[in-house]
Amino acid sequence: MIDLRELKARKDEIIANVANRCMKVDVQAIIDLQEQRSALLQETESLRSRRNENALRMKGKLDQDSRLLLVNEGKALKEEISQKEALLAEVEKSYLEKAREIPNYAHPSAPVGKLDSDNLEIRRWGTPPVFNFSPKDHVQLGESLDLIDFDTATRVSGPKFYYLKNEAVLLELALERYALDILRKHGFTITITPDIAKEEVLVGIGFNPRGEESNIYTVEGTGTCLVGTAEITLGGYHAGKILDKTSLPILLSGLSHCFRREAGGAGQYSKGLYRVHQFSKVEMFVYSLPEDSDRLHQMLLAIEEEIFQGLEIPYHVVDTCTGDLGAPAYRKFDIEAWMPGRGEHGEYGEVTSTSNCTDYQARRLNIRYKDDQGKTQHVHLLNGTAIAISRAIVAILENFQQEDGSVRMPAKLVPYLGFDSIKR
Repeated sequence: MIDLRELKARKDEIIANVANRCMKVDVQAIIDLQEQRSALLQETESLRSRRNENALRMKGKLDQDSRLLLVNEGKALKEEISQKEALLAEVEKSYLEKAREIPNYAHPSAPVGKLDSDNLEIRRWGTPPVFNFSPKDHVQLGESLDLIDFDTATRVSGPKFYYLKNEAVLLELALERYALDILRKHGFTITITPDIAKEEVLVGIGFNPRGEESNIYTVEGTGTCLVGTAEITLGGYHAGKILDKTSLPILLSGLSHCFRREAGGAGQYSKGLYRVHQFSKVEMFVYSLPEDSDRLHQMLLAIEEEIFQGLEIPYHVVDTCTGDLGAPAYRKFDIEAWMPGRGEHGEYGEVTSTSNCTDYQARRLNIRYKDDQGKTQHVHLLNGTAIAISRAIVAILENFQQEDGSVRMPAKLVPYLGFDSIKR
């Protein structure tokens, strides 16, 4: 969350930021709860002080009537304190729940807008392929090459699940190893994370584990959820800790399955592997000093570009507009890869994103460090997709398809695969 001590001083800025993100948050109501909480704290502290004074007076020499008066006063104070504490707990719970709805501040350069068309293209890399035949989309290719089985998965698990088969299985494993090798080269500690996390960790990262709008699968009766991204488990890794400043930045990567309900995800742009309930992903996560987070954000973007340039996949980079940032992000860059089977003539589709969440998540997860003056500060947290396997497979199948129905493999993957094309 943001620094709640700034609520009043930055009220107008916060309200404008909420509007720019197309969110609905009653900032004044939160300020009112903050003031009510402050008043109750003072009243409760005053009552406790009076009770302590009462206890001290009870230790003195008193006649029976005076002692009885003090005993009755002590009982009355105890009851009033109990009532104030109960009210304070109720107000504080409501205050913190509503305060968590306030999004992070946005970077001054983040484009203001709501739609994909409001995102700002920064640069392009590569040239979309031109085919001298009618290209297929990845669903058609997956079927003709016996790589993906959606129908059986629908019978077994439901819509938006899939079986990968034959060379596609090896392609997934190759992409995972390819990305992990690049991250090791850049100094990341590589991990395979749990696929389940406690609800309080999800809330700390900024995911909503409950309600109709949630994109998360909960494990009923356990207080846990299936993770939608390893950002959750990597962010929870140091929750509640005070980190050694000299250890920063901490670079972690995590391979995990990702589970998403994807409620409402339908239409031609969500078909096949593009938007599914389960997929594998290699995620990057950084614990940073505040002064380094902008630089490290650019580093994460550069690594994402290195990965997709190595795969020879044309893409462009967009600076994400405020309405699509999500509550935790201060700034977010997306890589959208060229997908020939998307739309009538091919379009760009998102394959990675990287966000600088500044201290927003760290405040919720209570992750701190001590500065040179010994003062405790919150770290900055950043995340980025190294590779989301299902969408990378979409881009590879569609961009490298050949007239004879085969699919050429990117040269960087051949050493991992042991073959250079997938054929009928």
